[in-house]
Amino acid sequence: MKFHSSLIASRSARRALRPVLDQLDQRIDRKLRSARRELTVLREELRKAHSTELLLGRDGRLTDRQPSREEIVELAAQIAVLTGRDGAYKETVLAYRTLVELENRGVGRIAGSTRNILGKLTATPLLNPPNGEILEIGTLYGLFAGGMARQLLRAGLPYELTIVDPLSPVQLQPGFEISSDPSGTPVTEAVVRANLGYAGVDDARLRLCKGFSEDPAVREELSDRQYGVVIIDGDHSFEGVANDLEWTERVAAPGAVVVMDDYGDGRWAGVREATEKRLAGETRLRMIGQVATSAFLRAI
Repeated sequence: MKFHSSLIASRSARRALRPVLDQLDQRIDRKLRSARRELTVLREELRKAHSTELLLGRDGRLTDRQPSREEIVELAAQIAVLTGRDGAYKETVLAYRTLVELENRGVGRIAGSTRNILGKLTATPLLNPPNGEILEIGTLYGLFAGGMARQLLRAGLPYELTIVDPLSPVQLQPGFEISSDPSGTPVTEAVVRANLGYAGVDDARLRLCKGFSEDPAVREELSDRQYGVVIIDGDHSFEGVANDLEWTERVAAPGAVVVMDDYGDGRWAGVREATEKRLAGETRLRMIGQVATSAFLRAI
């Protein structure tokens, strides 16, 4: 009789508790469904992030191509101060699209940080070079030169592109031994010409000279015109940069923009030292300013 009473009480308790238990079950079920949805969203975000990393990550180059919005805004502000021009943010974004397209289409890579590359591509045309004649000293795979030609064309300056480079299989820098490029691709004339073609450079507007910029024969061949843009990105030693600046004095058009790559990079002290020594003496060149790690000079 006592057992029967306990059983009835237990059944009554269960009936009384059922609404509460059902409500708890429903809450737990909702929590589980919400957690599953969040997990699905997270998995999709990770999948997309991985895909973005494949396109813009640092594999095959030394730095990634994923600048934050804050980095782009800061870079655009530097460019606006340097050039005194409006629209620097928009132009920086367009240059970024060019950079990504060039590296994804081409072979090899563009040397340098994303900020430094964008600074050069964006600021140079905004500084109003006097003509579209480009002299690039040191090209690596040719991709940056193709980007600069495109940027000048975008600004309404028809380009003529002259490149001088030893076209060594790996990058040459005094005091540094580089056994292979991060991209895994050796530098050859065929690779450089192909990349320039991928960038849209018209072969009829291109002169690619294999050699060193201090070679008298190279200088004689390429000193037949005045250049509106000179990019000094070859030998980064003090002597190498000093030699390139001396030549630049003779071939730069009045008003030309001279880009000193890696001027602000402490790993290449020779660039700053040679530039500052040149500017301290009698020279046609004047410092405009710096964006990222590149300095910009004006020939008068």
